[in-house]
Amino acid sequence: MVLDFLIKYKFVILFYLIVIAFLYLKRNRVQVQAKFIFLYRMKWGLRWMDKYAAKYREWVILLGYIGVGAGYVGGLIISVLLIKNLIDILASPQAASGVALVLPGVNLPGIGILPFWYWLIAIFVIAVVHEFAHGIVARAHKIQVKNTGFVFFGPIIGAFVEPNENKLRSQSDITQYSVLAAGAFSNIILALIGLLLLQLVFLPIQGTMVESNGFTFDAYVNDNLPLAEAGIQPGTIISGLKGTNTPLVKITNFEEFYNEVSLFRPGEEISLQTETGLVPITLAAHPDNPIRGYLGINQIRNDINLKEKYSGPFSKSIFYVLEWFTGMTNGNKGFLFWIYVLSLGIGLFNLLPLPIVDGGRMAQVFLHRLKGKALGEKRYRQISLFFLLLLLLNLVIPFFTKLLV
Repeated sequence: MVLDFLIKYKFVILFYLIVIAFLYLKRNRVQVQAKFIFLYRMKWGLRWMDKYAAKYREWVILLGYIGVGAGYVGGLIISVLLIKNLIDILASPQAASGVALVLPGVNLPGIGILPFWYWLIAIFVIAVVHEFAHGIVARAHKIQVKNTGFVFFGPIIGAFVEPNENKLRSQSDITQYSVLAAGAFSNIILALIGLLLLQLVFLPIQGTMVESNGFTFDAYVNDNLPLAEAGIQPGTIISGLKGTNTPLVKITNFEEFYNEVSLFRPGEEISLQTETGLVPITLAAHPDNPIRGYLGINQIRNDINLKEKYSGPFSKSIFYVLEWFTGMTNGNKGFLFWIYVLSLGIGLFNLLPLPIVDGGRMAQVFLHRLKGKALGEKRYRQISLFFLLLLLLNLVIPFFTKLLV
């Protein structure tokens, strides 16, 4: 059991061992806060921020002001979603939570497992974009940026820029908002760019190179679930779906199948088109969402053939580069999908009114202006405590519910 765990998560374990070793070797330059937050400061990127903030100053300031509006809208959206998600899991404890720590190897309900290398590269890109956006907007407003660096708290790794706090606090409210919101706004833009590239560029290009036949799978979850009980063997190509009272729908990939099967509920009978004909199955309840149908299969991948004219070594190399970005053929998600999910999630999370993220500082500036410094600070602490508890409940309740079931 332990050996299986070590093999499965070997890269994750090795990465965190390297992080621990780095913190130990650089312990003289690492600042510890609250006993579990580790800050490592650098000067990397400061000249780059100065250069581009000066070159595009008017545009940077304009985008910073746009980011303020986007930041408050995003903060409202994520706050409402957190409250709604908590109500949903209290009303139906078996329902899948919409909140989770996104770590490599963790299975995210309705999304899939985040591969380690995708996570590592995506987090680096997202952190650089987020923090450099803070720094460039600060420099565009002539606010000194003293340091850049990395922050480690628990399994979560991030980055930071450190502006001159006294100079920042002396600025107008809108300037402070624009600097604080810049990171989250840049992450939301990055997420949209990733999604657009995936849907409008990479997938269409890769799609012209292949012929899609359906999807298949390599393993059962267990032998008591629908496909195993129906005798549909791993490796079987599934190319269509028919309901009791609906016509046969041709399927070219798993994404199409997922959209079609989501129209049916646990206990309903459907028929799957295979190489040998239609095979009836009765859908089970999904373990993470009891109102959704479940097949009980793992290692799902699309079955495709590379067109003959793209079978040369160079064309194949292009195809597999595209595959890394799209994940089209293996039924998993590619790098651009994870950039979209992680960047959007991190951007919205940073807009929550919590002390450790940018949204907390934005709320603090707003409440100090609205209520005065003393009462505003009191209200800020109350609101941040409420959202901290809200976030913890969203994470903890589903975990303990699964343990008790």
